[in-house]
Amino acid sequence: MRIIFMGTPDFSVPVLDALVGAGHDICAVYSQPPRPAGRGKKERPGPVHARAETLGLTVRHPVSLKSEEALAEYQNLKADIAVVVAYGLILTQAILDAPPHGCLNIHASLLPRWRGAAPIHRAIMAGDADTGVCIMQMEAGLDTGPVLLRKSTPVAVGETTGALHDRLSAMGATAIVEALDKLRDLTAVPQPEDGVTYASKIDKAEARVDWTQPVDKVIAQINGLSPFPGAWAQAGGERIKFLSASPSKITASVGQIICDEDGLHVGAAGGALRIRDLQRAGKKPSTSRDVLRGWTPPTHFD
Repeated sequence: MRIIFMGTPDFSVPVLDALVGAGHDICAVYSQPPRPAGRGKKERPGPVHARAETLGLTVRHPVSLKSEEALAEYQNLKADIAVVVAYGLILTQAILDAPPHGCLNIHASLLPRWRGAAPIHRAIMAGDADTGVCIMQMEAGLDTGPVLLRKSTPVAVGETTGALHDRLSAMGATAIVEALDKLRDLTAVPQPEDGVTYASKIDKAEARVDWTQPVDKVIAQINGLSPFPGAWAQAGGERIKFLSASPSKITASVGQIICDEDGLHVGAAGGALRIRDLQRAGKKPSTSRDVLRGWTPPTHFD
């Protein structure tokens, strides 16, 4: 099929690769404009932009798709369909309607649960046992379109957002190729009205750990906010970022730090957790066991 691909971050790259690998004609790649990055604040293309150039594909990065000119350029591509994966710009109804088969979106949740910006974070932070990807026919509402194909997967015990992100990206890549192959045979199933939840954008204010919260909730917070923005607490005035955690059988009071051969353990309400990976201020991420070889933490987190 002749496809317009629309995506920006790392999550979208395996999808672009899968479409190219399946032999589809990618007539243009739309991605958000390059952003200043690094110490020199030079403008750098996003992951999809960079990958598309490596593949020799035409890249467009308009700041908006609302103008008549932008719409005309889009329509003139004469695409059969558009595939949208974490693009980041609002698509007007005219854009959605331009390709004969419309626009398909890969959404990283089992809709209607976790519509919105941060479905992977929210699934882990809520302690969901299962999640997945949906291939959705886009419409004007926020992730409200009918679902053509859904694939589910268990959330592994102790899985972080970073790890689940990569798994769902790969699942989405496989699913969209399958959906395009079967497009004429798939039925667009409207989303049920029951079970709707919204995955609001992650606020950095959510990242500070409160050890008086139930231990399962603290573990979900740490794993759900890893690697970004990273849950954190202070120990002796030093800010410590936590990158993964799991239940611990250690007995500890709320906020108490206990160290042993398995690493660093912390007490929370109703139990304790083991910090598997962490990052001290100004240091590289490491396992807690490795960090403890050169650091003696205080007895409690602040």
